[in-house]
Amino acid sequence: MKLFRTFTLLAVAALAWACSPRQDAGKPGADASVIRFATDWRAQAEQGGFYQALATGEYEKRGLKVQIIQGGPGVNVPQLLAAGAVEAGMGSNSFIALNLAAEGVPVRAVAAMMQKDPQVLIAHPDQGIERIEDLKGHPILLSDASVTAFWVWLKSKYGFEDSQIRKYTFNAAPFLADKSVAQQGYLTSEPFTIEKTVGLKPRVFLLADNGYPSYAAMIFVPQSLIDKDPARVRAFVEASAAGWKSYLTGDPKPGDALILKDNPEMSQDLLDQAREKMRQYNLVEGGDATTGGIGVMTDGRWKTFAEMAIAQGVYPKGLDYTKAYTLDFVRPAGK
Repeated sequence: MKLFRTFTLLAVAALAWACSPRQDAGKPGADASVIRFATDWRAQAEQGGFYQALATGEYEKRGLKVQIIQGGPGVNVPQLLAAGAVEAGMGSNSFIALNLAAEGVPVRAVAAMMQKDPQVLIAHPDQGIERIEDLKGHPILLSDASVTAFWVWLKSKYGFEDSQIRKYTFNAAPFLADKSVAQQGYLTSEPFTIEKTVGLKPRVFLLADNGYPSYAAMIFVPQSLIDKDPARVRAFVEASAAGWKSYLTGDPKPGDALILKDNPEMSQDLLDQAREKMRQYNLVEGGDATTGGIGVMTDGRWKTFAEMAIAQGVYPKGLDYTKAYTLDFVRPAGK
């Protein structure tokens, strides 16, 4: 499972970056206040802070004109960033940032709105599975993206084996049909949907609470924008952090209204429970954010993550993982 075999799309992104006309901050005539922000999936509570910042004017008061570009199955955020089609994008896990660094694509993570990745494994409640390690040997439904992401950590820490992998198509039917099977999911989504739909309260294991060191809901920005207009990047990070604070501790209705407008398939009860789960499990304000503020990242956390992935052979030993991120925008200016 080598990097260059599993992440070939990033080579395309690198080529697109090198060859395509870019619309970055340095382009003559470009509006220096615009930020087109591409999310990694359809509008949902896991993006709520960004929508809240837009709805409550946090971006506008900092002189920014922000457009949220909704993600989905056909949206590749790294490619959009590499080609200069957007000024910022959302990254769901730390592997994405390291993939970009390994391919030499000049895009960096500048903030992590979630200190804990919401990724979970879900099991049936009556199978004697009390700890995440009890899933060793059980079939686990995983998407292709997950096999090259958190599965790497599960194999490293718990000795899980590739023979356990079953194809996950984002349909819970195979899980419900076989009690021995576990599946991937998001803390804020699938457990609620399964319980609401069939009345089954599953066993849920949050990978982050078992040591998984990935960040989530990261903000990715091209190096060109960082170099040419760091004030715009800082303003976007600060406004986004304010939006997340408001969404989780204030009145979330403005953000929810925009989410429901962008994604009519979303429901208010799903948004409400997801927000409560984010608060209950301290996804945003826990960890280093308790002292460093929303969005904070650390060199130590990135080092731990990179060393785990390199040890599993995902990346070459000489990878300069520090090119995946910068801490310049998650600490006071000038420090």
